[in-house]
Parts: sequence; structure tokens; C-alpha cells
Amino acid sequence: MTIKSRDTRTQLLLAAERSFAHKGYAAVGINEVLSGAGVPKGSFYHYFGSKDAFGEAVIVRYFEQYLTEMDEILDAAGQDWAARILAYFASWRASQSFGDCAGKCLAVKLSAEVADMSEPMRLALKAGTTQVVDRLERAITGAVQDGSSPFTGDARATAESLYQLWLGASVMAKVQRSLAPMDTATALTRRLLGV
Repeated sequence: MTIKSRDTRTQLLLAAERSFAHKGYAAVGINEVLSGAGVPKGSFYHYFGSKDAFGEAVIVRYFEQYLTEMDEILDAAGQDWAARILAYFASWRASQSFGDCAGKCLAVKLSAEVADMSEPMRLALKAGTTQVVDRLERAITGAVQDGSSPFTGDARATAESLYQLWLGASVMAKVQRSLAPMDTATALTRRLLGV
């Protein structure tokens, strides 16, 4: 793929990510994405075989970016692991609350909508969320090892539970138009980890 082709493909993915984050998958048409990316109408099928293949590519790209940002927070030098975990969830609260999340809420926005609609998109969501949980598990284990958390439970199960808690808090923050669910999630996270 040439540099121009990669740039066009990336522009399409970015435009879709913004639109999907605001409207969901089903409500966004290909023409809207093409217009948002400034790409000619006939170009779409040069890059993607179908809207579902396109949606899958958007999800994969979203998680690549998300995981890079997550790694930057969790790999912060000079902080113990418990502080890094809390910094990650503080970042989540700041970027994925009920306001305009500018694409940060894509997993929250699309999970329920596409899980029954498209198997490739569901699998892309599953792969991305599994990687988030993997990182949380590593961080919890690190917090126990460096002594910053007195946690004694199952790190994997707790990582899964925390991720589910925060996904739910994100949805409820939007429903309630309040940060209270995020604050509740923060308090419960601290309690679970003993920090």
C-alpha cells in the first residue's frame, strides 16, 4: 500500500471513529464517513470490502491507539503500580465521561450495538477488551509485588471485574449526565485494591 493509500485509509478510519462515537455504527452511512474524511465517493470499496469489514478495521485501529495510551500511563516511571492503576482510571474518568468524549468512548458506544450484528466486529471488540484486561491484570500483579497494594485475590478476575465496572460506569454517566457513577467506580476500585 502506498503512503497516499495508507493516508486515505487512515482518514476514513478516523472520520468513522468520530462519527461512530457520536451516533453509533448503524446510524452512520458510508457517505457521511467519506464526506467527513474528504475522500471521493468511489474510494471506499478500494480500501474496504464492506461496511462490516470497515467497522472491524475502525475497532482494531481504535484499540491500537487506546492500548498505546494505556501503556503510557501504566509504564510511567517513578510511580508504584497502585498509583499507575489509579492514574489510568483517573484518565478514563476524564476522557470517557458523559460529555463529548471525542472518540474515547468507542468501546462503550459500540459493544452492545454490534455484538449481535457482526461477528468480525464482535471478535475485534473481544480482542481489544481482552488486551485491556491483560494490562490491568499485569498492573494489579505489579502492585502486589511492589507492595503498593495489599490485594490478595485473583488478579485476573479482579481485572475483568474492574473493566466491567468502568464500562458500566461510563454508560451510567451518560444516562445520568453525571460523573457520580465514575466517582462510585473510583471508590470501589480503591476498595478492591486496598489503596
